[in-house]
Amino acid sequence: MEFFLSMKFLLFLLATTLLVSPQLSAASASAADEVAVIETTKGKLVVELWPKVAPKTVANFKKLAKEGFYNGTAFHRIISGFMAQGGDPLTKDPSQEARWGTGDPGYKIEAEFNDRKHVRGVLSMARSQDPNSAGSQFFLMLGTATHLDGKYTGFGQVIDGDETLTKIAATPVTTSSSGEPSKPTERVEIESIKIVPRGEIK
Repeated sequence: MEFFLSMKFLLFLLATTLLVSPQLSAASASAADEVAVIETTKGKLVVELWPKVAPKTVANFKKLAKEGFYNGTAFHRIISGFMAQGGDPLTKDPSQEARWGTGDPGYKIEAEFNDRKHVRGVLSMARSQDPNSAGSQFFLMLGTATHLDGKYTGFGQVIDGDETLTKIAATPVTTSSSGEPSKPTERVEIESIKIVPRGEIK
């Protein structure tokens, strides 16, 4: 009798799993096939995200984007042929310009260094000297920088909008407070970042 009941219970679990798993799989597949649409004053970028490569980083980026965290921020650091850095909430306030580059969402995330190369169009997390100091700031590669490989968390790739990258790279810059020729002389704003199913992109 006990064996019979156990078999019935196992069959019940199996049936339940078969009913639920397809739904969970579909939801997971849907989330994995989402892209980021970044609207800027220089044009639109569509970014394929890499949840299998950097799951926590992608989840954090999606969370912030869906909250509207990035809307109205700006690329505060642009170096043609290298990268454009943005995602600092302080860039929403011109009076905070002296602090641009130091803002975050109020927390840090762990690094997820991987084997993806830092080539043109790659989206990667900005950080300080501490490997686990990334929060919201990211950078878009405008060229190739092999010295960043394995040291910064790449988590996406531009799949549409290369002409926008070219326009961002062509933004005139002046010397920043650190002496680096990277301070844009005109504001390049991130108007919005939306997370949408890939199939919705036209």
